[in-house]
Parts: sequence; structure tokens; C-alpha cells
Amino acid sequence: VPRNYDPALHPFEVPREYTRALNATKLERVFAKPFLSSLDGHRDGVNCMAKHPKSLSTVLSGACDGEVKIWNLTKRQCIRTIQAHEGFVRGMCARFCGTSFFTVGDDKTVKQWKMESPEYGEEEEPIHTILGKTVYTGIDHHWKEAVFATCGHQVDIWDEQRTSPMCSLTWGFDSISSVKFNPIETYLLGSCASDRNIVLYDMRKSTPLKKVILNMRTNTLCWNPMEAFVFTAANEDYNLYTFDMRFLESPVTVHMDHVSAVLDVDYSPTGKEFVSASFDKSVRIFPVEKGHSREVYHTKRMQHVITVKWTSDNKYILCGSDEMNIRLWKANASEKLGVLAPREKAAMNYNQKLKEKFQYHPKIRRIAQHRHLPKSIFCQIKEQRIMREARRRKELNRRKHSKPGSVPFVSERKKHIVAVVK
Repeated sequence: VPRNYDPALHPFEVPREYTRALNATKLERVFAKPFLSSLDGHRDGVNCMAKHPKSLSTVLSGACDGEVKIWNLTKRQCIRTIQAHEGFVRGMCARFCGTSFFTVGDDKTVKQWKMESPEYGEEEEPIHTILGKTVYTGIDHHWKEAVFATCGHQVDIWDEQRTSPMCSLTWGFDSISSVKFNPIETYLLGSCASDRNIVLYDMRKSTPLKKVILNMRTNTLCWNPMEAFVFTAANEDYNLYTFDMRFLESPVTVHMDHVSAVLDVDYSPTGKEFVSASFDKSVRIFPVEKGHSREVYHTKRMQHVITVKWTSDNKYILCGSDEMNIRLWKANASEKLGVLAPREKAAMNYNQKLKEKFQYHPKIRRIAQHRHLPKSIFCQIKEQRIMREARRRKELNRRKHSKPGSVPFVSERKKHIVAVVK
């Protein structure tokens, strides 16, 4: 249909579009039902999860009683259970080809298992078992080669064919809680130690590259799958820090919203957003460049969320928590699942553009950003706001009554970094 875009002929275009944007925003909140289902079957808290690299419907989970379960997400049921370790399953990862997966546990072993179920009459046994000297706390597999890394007392790089590590990397004397391979620059690794360090390694050199020391301990980190040098660290001080590994002096962004320690973080496959799991019994979704979350998920029964994963098709989020359940959420809370008619698709795209156009209008912004929170989180947010305000006031007073220049301004980004060592 030919249309004349002369604004003189459409005097009420903006008011009409504003009303449509307001209605679209309200309807988005009405239809926001993110929770899809819970996968129950574990007999202890879910401690770690891993995605299958080739199959969207397969996910692996490890519990605190040493049990590993493989789930089919389309049927929403467990297809295989393995008693893998004595004590906790500390970490797990799938091989890049998807034929097998690795687990590490409190019994000082690294085990490699077949992804397929055993044949009739065959025993459920690991392909390989490596007995280590110390407890391993995490594991990650190389994205292209038959190499994997474990962490514990130090970071060990293993070849799949050998029973002793190819090389061991250490910097400092504390235990290392997690290790992650970079998905783009595949020879780079990052690790978090309990002496508040984030250490970066290069596999081609047998020495660490550099480390950044923060005010509090980092629990885990996750590399951006689209930007080679960017990673996000989940910290004990309730914040997440997105760093560029070339400039560790200050983080690119500080993401604040959680009211307790952040335990896990995972990027979406687009690299535009990430999801974080916290001790405050909630899961939050952050855009990479924003300091505050766009979405918070919680249920009455969900306890401390220990592990979280964003599925490879960018549609769903999985979180494992203390009370033995794995929950499946939509990544976009009000998204309609299933087949869309062309008109529905066009209407959704139009509404999306309208919401973007009017997103900073006070009324629309208020509706879009409002979330009902559990009372505990709501009260803690209020308390922390008061504490932050008090600290700011104290600093202002100190600056006012001191010699000019003696109390410097420290930006929020620089506040949490203690040192960078190269």
C-alpha cells in the first residue's frame, strides 16, 4: 500500500504510537510467565551442570551426593543416572564432540564417561579414571582439542590419553575454585582462586599471564562467546564485574543488583546478555553493557541457586539449587512459545520497536521495570540503599572538612580492584 509519510498529514502519529507502546508494555507484563517446569529426581542439592555441545535437548547435572543425571529437556525427564563419585560432584564438562563427558569429585578422581547409555547387560563404568593427589574443585574442556583443565590446589592441563598432567600452573598458594577455557582464543584460560585473585593463563606458555586482585573472592567466571577478550566474574561482594583482559586496571562494567554472594554466571550464545545465580535465592539476567538487571526470577520453593546455564538456542535458562531441583525458565519472560502466525510475528516486531522507541518515557519505564520481589530481597535492597547513602554522605563530609585534594574521588569501577600483577 503506498503511503505518504508527510508528518503534516499524520498529526496524531506520536500520541497514537505512545498509547500503543503503553499497551504493549502492559501486556508484556501481563503475559510474563517465565517458569516452564522443574526437573526433580536428585536426592541432594544440585552442585553443577553441563550443556551438551551438539544436542539442545540434553543437559547433565551433578549433585552433592556424587550422583550424575542426564536429562532430556523435550520429555522433561531423566534418561540416565550414574553414581559417579563419593561425596560431592565438584565439576563437570562435556567433550567438544559430545561423545563423552568428564566429572570431578571429592574423592580426588577425574572420570570420563560415555554420553550414550550402556548396552543391555553392560556395566555402567567410566571409560577412564585418573586418580589425583588432591581434591579437584572444577574442570573444563578445550573447545577444539583433546585437552582438558582441572583446578584445585593448582591448575593442571591434561591430555586425554595420559594419566599425568601435561603441565601444572600455579601462582600463589591458595585453592582455585573454577577454571574456564576461552571459546574463541582457545588456548587462553581464566581461573578464580580463594585468595581473591582472577588469574589468566596461556596454554602455549607454561606460565600465568597476569592476575587481578579484587576486594573479595570471585566464585567463578565466564568468557563472552562473541568477544574474545571479555569475561564476567561473579563475586562474593554481591556484584558481577565484566573485564576486558587487556585492561584489567578497572572493569568495563560493574553489575549490581543481587543482595547476596553471586555463585555462578553464564553467557547467552549471542554474547549480549548473561545470567547470574545467587545465594539470595534468585536468578537475574543482565545486559552486558548495563549495570542493572533487566529481569529477576524467583519462586517460593527455590533456595540458594548454586549453578545456572543458558541453553545454546538462546531461548531457555536452567538453574540448579539447594533443594534438589533443576528449573527451566524462558530467557524472555513474555515470549510466546510454539509456532507463530505471520501476523503475530509482525505484531510482535512492531510492538518491540514501539517499546524501544518510548522506553525512556517515565510511565512506560516504570511499568517495564517494576518487579515483585520476595520480602527478604526487598528489605535487603532497602537496607543496602540506606548503607550506600550513609557511606556517600560520610565521604562528602570528610571531603568538605579536609584539605582540598586530600580525599580523592574514586570511581565505582576502581573501588573494588586492589591490584593488577603482570
